[in-house]
Amino acid sequence: MTVAAWLPVATLLSSLTPGLLIFALPAGAHRTRIAFNLIGAALKLVLVALLLWGVWLGERYEARLTLVPELDLVLRVDPLAMLFVTLSAGLWFVTTIYAISYLAGTEHQNRFFGFFAICVAATTGIALAGNAITFLIFYELLTLSTWPLVVHRGDAGSLAAGRHYLAYTLAGSAPLLLGVVWMQSLTGPVEFAEGPQLGAHLDTDRGLLILIFWLLIAGLGVKAALVPLHGWLPTAMVAPAPVSALLHAVAVVKAGAFGIVRVVHDVYGTTLVRELGVGLPLALLAAATILYGSVLALRQTDLKRRLAFSTVSQVSYITLGVALAGPIATIGGLVHLIHQGLMKITMFFCAGAFAETVHAHRIDQLDGIGRRMPWTTLAFSVAALGMIGVPPVAGFISKWYLGTGALEAGQPWVIFVLGASSLLNAAYFLPVLYRAWFRPPAGCWHEDAHRAGSRFETSAGLFLPPVVTAAAALAAGLFAGFAASPLGWATLIAALGHGR
Repeated sequence: MTVAAWLPVATLLSSLTPGLLIFALPAGAHRTRIAFNLIGAALKLVLVALLLWGVWLGERYEARLTLVPELDLVLRVDPLAMLFVTLSAGLWFVTTIYAISYLAGTEHQNRFFGFFAICVAATTGIALAGNAITFLIFYELLTLSTWPLVVHRGDAGSLAAGRHYLAYTLAGSAPLLLGVVWMQSLTGPVEFAEGPQLGAHLDTDRGLLILIFWLLIAGLGVKAALVPLHGWLPTAMVAPAPVSALLHAVAVVKAGAFGIVRVVHDVYGTTLVRELGVGLPLALLAAATILYGSVLALRQTDLKRRLAFSTVSQVSYITLGVALAGPIATIGGLVHLIHQGLMKITMFFCAGAFAETVHAHRIDQLDGIGRRMPWTTLAFSVAALGMIGVPPVAGFISKWYLGTGALEAGQPWVIFVLGASSLLNAAYFLPVLYRAWFRPPAGCWHEDAHRAGSRFETSAGLFLPPVVTAAAALAAGLFAGFAASPLGWATLIAALGHGR
């Protein structure tokens, strides 16, 4: 196997192998389990760095395995794949550190970390999928590997949430499978690297192309939490905080949004999307989701549920950007894949730290938390301001490009959607910050003895990850002009893919 084929496979195996090995460990092998987790996560970072450097230099990486004639399993590296896999690798490392501390002393850790690593492997497979069949296989593996994480606690609420999650995600698999099979019956194997393959069928199968498009969007829209397919996401918040962080920032919702990007850019192409007239309805659906999620977030008193409805809103910025099918708006949507991940994982890390350290779950329990946990609260504040769109945090960059891209695409109504969304973001985040920094504590904090003795405001494993990811969200905004920044990478992808 050549280096060009070996690197994508090794990147996938760097998370799959530790996950499988962890299942075989005895329950008490804590140090070995931690070593497998951290070595796998660190190795993945190294391999992704090598791929990034190679792609930057113009190298091509591809591994292909023929399953049956006309059906290949393909791992291929392109700039869009690297955008998603870099996010996955970087946030897996910090989430692993966080989860080790969060779950210390609990039961069934082998099961948790085994499925946790397999979930990241599935996400890597989705990112590196070189054709539609490979994408579909890893997309379904992601569903199956995240369900045990949602139900990890094993109580009645978790099991009910797990059933809800499977009902939505498996139901979404049906239209996606039908769309992929129908599409391949027209074109043969759909390879993402060869450019849109459906344009030749425009004159003869226009209605069929539109139907297939919406079947694909329906299947992907479940994980992307497009209204009305979003109902599983708030319910899944009964899961442990590391799982919530993974679902919202790295894996499930991003897989859906990433799939929509692939459909628009690499299956149909922006030119065909405009000619078929499906881009505007998709943009309107994304806009409705942005506003609907924000309105529902206002009504939530539980911090994690407020963050969940915020995700429903924020992830649809990605869909909105690519649906507008203009180069600048596309950049805004693509870069938000990274920016939203950094900001949202920070907020879930902080919510978990608040809950585990002082047992604060509801927003009204956060009065004065900034005095007890100033650095964690500062990290939450940076991420919240970024979600609102306050410069120089990364969220401002996303909204700026989406707004200017909407004007360039002749869709000025998007400006009003972005403005309303920002006002709603402020309405449900600023009261949290006010309570945290300016309200006096209601009484003595309920300290968790398990966190006692740390030289930080909570255990090191809960303290450092949100500080690091908040700093990354701030740096992504401050250094957006650099070629190697998320914005620079998104600009490269848009330049390569736009106009196909």
